[in-house]
Amino acid sequence: MKKHRTNAFLQLLVLTALGAAVVLTLAWPQLPFARQEEPVEVSVILRQADASLWANARLGMEQAAGQLRAEVRFITPTADNDPGEQARLMRYEAERGADVLVVDPAGRAPADLNTPVVLLDSAGKDAAVSPDNAALGSALAEAALADRPAGEVLLVRTGAGQGVSERAAAAREALEAAGVQVAETTLSPSGDGAQLEAALGGTRAAAVLLFEPSATEAAAAAKEKLDLSPALYGVGSTGPIAAALERGTLAASGVWSDFAAGYLAVEGAVRTARGEDWQPQPLDFFILRGEDIYEPDNQKLLFPVAS
Repeated sequence: MKKHRTNAFLQLLVLTALGAAVVLTLAWPQLPFARQEEPVEVSVILRQADASLWANARLGMEQAAGQLRAEVRFITPTADNDPGEQARLMRYEAERGADVLVVDPAGRAPADLNTPVVLLDSAGKDAAVSPDNAALGSALAEAALADRPAGEVLLVRTGAGQGVSERAAAAREALEAAGVQVAETTLSPSGDGAQLEAALGGTRAAAVLLFEPSATEAAAAAKEKLDLSPALYGVGSTGPIAAALERGTLAASGVWSDFAAGYLAVEGAVRTARGEDWQPQPLDFFILRGEDIYEPDNQKLLFPVAS
């Protein structure tokens, strides 16, 4: 009899525990301490298909996504630097349900988007992750002036975004203030490199300044291919740019952490989508020459590893 009562009591305990588990399972999502925010869906819309130009930024984006409960979708265009295609992609991703867009702009964003946008490598917007473009242009001009160019300096605009325009304008101002003669050419951002080769091959300038990474890479390749003499000053920290600095093809490059830019862009996107206050600060940049690239801090800047 006693054994029967014990078994009945144990069965009651089991049933009570199971009932409590069911109630807790149903109630758990409603408890304040148990709530978890849904992952934020971030669509990253680029302006160029060349993966090497944004490989480090992608590492930073993926690390931020893993740490901040975000899902990142990367969209590359079929044609480089095409504002029309990029606008269509932005509208499509917004209509598809993305919570926020991160955009490396080829042109102006559509005015009718109802989805928040964070810009990469641009300026003039509150939600933008970029170095101080005017300061970067001035610093690049100062690097050229330090080498005392024996003649005219050519500025190459590629028309790829407001940030490029601000860099070029600040460089012109600094060079003219120093009494240097300045020439300027504007190339199509969607060109295949032939325009840039022609511009460099036909110039008598002692130095050439370029203001975005793909143009810097293309100019370094053209200089080596055509055995050109002008000193080149550009921006960017891609593998080909680091190699061009090492070989002396590039006299100097303005670099910043693409990894940090990617991380901060996704962080800002997530915080914006969740309604949190976010005020981006300008990215730190440095002017590097060939002899600088083996410094430990610069190695981390040029060749980051996600942790």
